[in-house]
Amino acid sequence: MVGTDAGKSNEGKKSNTNMNQEQIAPSSPLYLHPSESPSLTLTQTIFNGENYGLWEDAVRNGLDPKNKLRFVEGVVKKPHTNEGEVESLEAVAWRQCNAMVKAWLRNVIEPRRHPSISFTGTVTEIWNELKKRYSAGNAPRVHQLKSELNDCKQGNNQSIVDYYTKMKATWDELANYSHVPQCTCGAAAALAKEREEEKVHQFLMGLDTQLYGHIRTNLLMEDDITSLSRAYALVLREERHRAVTSVKDEINDEAMTARTVNGEDKGRGDSSNNEAREAAEPRCTFCKKFYHTEDTCWEKYPELFPGRGRGRGRRGGRGYGRGGRGQGNTFQVAHAASTSEGEKAFTSEEMTQL
Repeated sequence: MVGTDAGKSNEGKKSNTNMNQEQIAPSSPLYLHPSESPSLTLTQTIFNGENYGLWEDAVRNGLDPKNKLRFVEGVVKKPHTNEGEVESLEAVAWRQCNAMVKAWLRNVIEPRRHPSISFTGTVTEIWNELKKRYSAGNAPRVHQLKSELNDCKQGNNQSIVDYYTKMKATWDELANYSHVPQCTCGAAAALAKEREEEKVHQFLMGLDTQLYGHIRTNLLMEDDITSLSRAYALVLREERHRAVTSVKDEINDEAMTARTVNGEDKGRGDSSNNEAREAAEPRCTFCKKFYHTEDTCWEKYPELFPGRGRGRGRRGGRGYGRGGRGQGNTFQVAHAASTSEGEKAFTSEEMTQL
């Protein structure tokens, strides 16, 4: 019986809890979705003591979709509970949401700064404390951001994407410290247009003059240069075109270098081969061909070699040069001896037989 009574009691508590959860509308700031937990990270921007403006904007963007932004702003007040009374459903839900949002804020603050921040009390008190402590010195930070924009230049080998991202982050943080007034006369739109044009000038001034000076000149010649996205797109297109052209030039240079090296090696090889051939084989000083000497040159003494005319190839002379080197001397000596004695010179048939 006791176990049965305990089971009924637990079932009653569960049914009461489910009933309480169903009584809070999902559109209420006091409603917590089942997927939300204390380990949730609202943003990837972590507060480090110097980026309060950027961090505040990121946290606001993270809390707004969860319907908890009014919670930290103090709009949703804690329901009052008289002493001795049981907390109402709204009071319990408020206490749970307060603890959940404090855990979310702790997750997006550097752990080394946790001791300096009191997480006791309400979320609104913690939020106001952070704002009072770190957003008081807006003027020095604004001056620092504007100095960074003035000194921001595209470094060596820095891509357009990295350069633009750096400037965009500075612009966004600077915008947190200045707000465009709300009006219906059109002055706010004119002020926003002027700020956009100022961003275009800052972006163009920091570009590498050697690489993108001509694009900057073309944009400045236009009547309307208030489109920062168009200026960025044109410069990015030029960077990609240069990257493709650079790859082609590198390929052509490598091919030319390879051809030059091969040509030099071949020339050195031919020179060394010629020297080796001159050392090993005779060379005619008259026709500059190998495998015979000047006294057996058929171009200088065509009458000694019938059928061999001037300009014949070196291939025909190799046989005569190698096999007929000694014979050429014999022909010349015999021919000289016969003519010196007054006898008739050898006929072509006799020369062939010899």
